[in-house]
Amino acid sequence: MSRRPRIAAAAAAAVLFAAVGAVLVLTTPWNPLPGDVPGGRVKADPALDFSPAEIARSRAFDSAVTPPAYAGLLTGLVLILVLGLTPLGSRFIAWTTARVRRWPLRVTVAAVALTTLLRLAGLPFDLWSESVLRRYGLSTQSRPEWLLDQLKSLAVTWVIYTIALLLLYALMRRFPRYWWAGAAAAGSVLVIAVSFLYPVAVEPVFNTFHKLPQGRLRSDLLAMAERDGVPVKDVLVADASRRTTSLNAYVSGFGSTRRIVLYDTLLKSPPARIESIVGHELGHAKRNDVLWGTLVGAMGVAGAVCLLYLLLTSPRLLRRAGVPLAAPDGPPNSAGSPPDGPPPAEPPSAGATAARKARGTGAADPRSLALLLALVAAGTQIGTPVQNLVSRRIEARADAHALDLTRDPSTFIAMQHELSVRNISDLNPDALEYLLWMTHPAGPDRIAMARNWSGIHGVAVFIAAPSASGVERPPSTGTAVIAVFIAAPLASGLGGPPSAGTAVIAASLRTRP
Repeated sequence: MSRRPRIAAAAAAAVLFAAVGAVLVLTTPWNPLPGDVPGGRVKADPALDFSPAEIARSRAFDSAVTPPAYAGLLTGLVLILVLGLTPLGSRFIAWTTARVRRWPLRVTVAAVALTTLLRLAGLPFDLWSESVLRRYGLSTQSRPEWLLDQLKSLAVTWVIYTIALLLLYALMRRFPRYWWAGAAAAGSVLVIAVSFLYPVAVEPVFNTFHKLPQGRLRSDLLAMAERDGVPVKDVLVADASRRTTSLNAYVSGFGSTRRIVLYDTLLKSPPARIESIVGHELGHAKRNDVLWGTLVGAMGVAGAVCLLYLLLTSPRLLRRAGVPLAAPDGPPNSAGSPPDGPPPAEPPSAGATAARKARGTGAADPRSLALLLALVAAGTQIGTPVQNLVSRRIEARADAHALDLTRDPSTFIAMQHELSVRNISDLNPDALEYLLWMTHPAGPDRIAMARNWSGIHGVAVFIAAPSASGVERPPSTGTAVIAVFIAAPLASGLGGPPSAGTAVIAASLRTRP
């Protein structure tokens, strides 16, 4: 293998990752709520807004759902790393593709076999997690309905993986030394395409949508979007209640496909609380968070492909994975051109035939697929803490946007309380949970932000203290009521379809919007 392609790939990876870092540093709202709070900023305190019963229930649920989440994650990672970094993976692929001759079919069969194996390995932990959700009343699905969703999710995984891998291996075979350049470009295009097509192609696979009927709520939400300068085509309701009791809403799509989507479980909440959640989601749309995320994802995938090239062309790594090595540069064809050149016009000579065979060895051999997925899994897990950190800052900025739009911190606090209680969110996640799972700030952090916002803007907060039973008591003049007028400042913070991942069973560990 010539050193020139590796040097070029390393340089491209460095530039792309530097660009990703620069975009994240410059666009991430590291201080989502700037400004001085008279009397000092409020710190998150679950005891201030949640009853002892609610806190105890959150802890019990976290203790129940955490073991399958960690066990599933660990099992999935160990399995794919063992398959990818030992000959077991290449032997498994050789066995499943033994009767398949053409390389596109071999790649397809290998992709389906590996992703199915990984999903089956994670299935016991998914079932364990589902039983916890059912026990705590968060899941409303029957077992057959849940299994059907798992099959749908697996089918989506098959389609996306197969398309991506067929393109990748075609480039590997056609351009053995410079496939990384075309694959980086194709990977970026695929990320952008999935981002745009997901709302219209994938979401309907998991949910049925209908228009929110004409009425005050629909008119108010559309008027709020117009006032915010965010064009919205429609307001839809997703039949989430057939799957969960959790509350959620999101803004989906781009341009003419952009719409506000409400979980039907949310419609029983007071309209002001629904508007508070939608205001948060409009903040994402106004700041083009999905577009920026797509840009970062496209550049990150391109950089990762360049890095993959460096790893997949390592003879030591290929030998460890049991993948046959390619010739140093592949033998020349009959015209003396390297394998990247055009095919000969005349009948192929022995040298040309050898060159063609060389294109199916090394990284271009479908038996390298397990190694490829292992490297992707390791890289994804390494990048997850950074992604979660950035995500939490962006979500906090969307919270601030909702407060700016509604100017109603009392409703925001009440809504965050309702979300945390109904979704049984972790009110006091530990450092590891923040690193691995938390894409949103915890409920107490978001409530603290609302109090700080009210202090900065001089808006009064009216909140009823939680009772010991966990039910809010109506405001009174008693000592249990916290009615704070911030004119004298306080001195005292996305649901969607099932994940296509094989080991992550932590939807309930994440604090949702």
